[in-house]
Amino acid sequence: MNDRQNAFGTDPLHPKLLDTTLRDGEQMAGVALTPDEKVAIAQLLDAIGVPEIEVGVAAMGGEEAVAITTLVNSSLNAELLGWNRARISDLAASFDCGLQRVHISLPVSEVQIAAKFGGDRQRLWQQLEESLTFARDRSQFISVGAEDASRADPEFLLAVAKTAQRLGAQRFRFCDTLGILDPFQMMEQVQPLVDSLDIPVEVHTHDDLGMATANALAGLRAGAKVVDVTVNGIGERAGNAALEEVVVAMRRLQDWDFGIDSRQLLQLSQAVQQFTHPGPLPPWKAIVGENVFTHESGIHADGILKNPQTYEPFPPQWLGTQHQIGIGKHSGRRAIAACLERHQLSLTPTSPHYQQSLLDAVRVRATQLKRGLGADEVLALASASPPS
Repeated sequence: MNDRQNAFGTDPLHPKLLDTTLRDGEQMAGVALTPDEKVAIAQLLDAIGVPEIEVGVAAMGGEEAVAITTLVNSSLNAELLGWNRARISDLAASFDCGLQRVHISLPVSEVQIAAKFGGDRQRLWQQLEESLTFARDRSQFISVGAEDASRADPEFLLAVAKTAQRLGAQRFRFCDTLGILDPFQMMEQVQPLVDSLDIPVEVHTHDDLGMATANALAGLRAGAKVVDVTVNGIGERAGNAALEEVVVAMRRLQDWDFGIDSRQLLQLSQAVQQFTHPGPLPPWKAIVGENVFTHESGIHADGILKNPQTYEPFPPQWLGTQHQIGIGKHSGRRAIAACLERHQLSLTPTSPHYQQSLLDAVRVRATQLKRGLGADEVLALASASPPS
């Protein structure tokens, strides 16, 4: 590993996760978590070792404020962070809920400044100073986030970051709000912030171009110390970097596990899916999808049965699960034989006609049903086609 990779394990400010499922994740269209559901998700995040949770937007009031207050009083090990606009009223709402750690967000791109501040940069500087001054006397920790940083003028972005640092911010969040960067651009934009600031840089990525996880890892490569994630990658529009993807990718690629118990990721994923979306996750979803360790293709199944490393990028034991051999249109004789053997039947090598006829029957049936076959269905076909 190079020096930057080694730093993951030796730097006292080694990278850590901030989970924003309860804030940015819940902003996914159609999602509305109850206070009890927010508490349940926070407890699961806490149980697997997530060190910091962004709990929501207290300024919304109502049940959102109730949920945040409940979380503050829940004796979680994770540090809790409240999201705020650069407004004293937002921050006051966070403090009223008992939060001691706050995040202040403000727009930094021309298009966002025009939309939210009428193009008045002086107003931006004023609200940044007022909100930081107000928060500084009432909180234990303040982070400042640059909304739409990936479209901001680099010199202006750096000026905002340095001003935030001077005024008491203890961390600076770089937001690829529209998910428009690729990993190379991510490194190019984050590196100058890392080199110029004395406070840690945090990266917040979106998946509009399908690169949220890759960009999150690129931000860490550039020296960021905190990476924002959501369970299952839920969030605005196409979502955010997925917690499970970032955790497993960093463990596989950089030998860094964030202190997360990955064996509980499947349970966490399923719980969040139940609370946020009717129906199951896509079976091909990275890390937590049903098909991640399911192998049907004859070549793949044969390889897995001989040595799992042939077609598995990381061991299923990381997730507390095991691989499965699916039976379907693309299966080969080895997979069908293994299925029969598990049920004390034999696909004998001395009966090639039987082997081929059963394989043909499996493929025809799977095509008719447009799905894989269960063990009972395979056994039924085997019984209907006795060895000749």
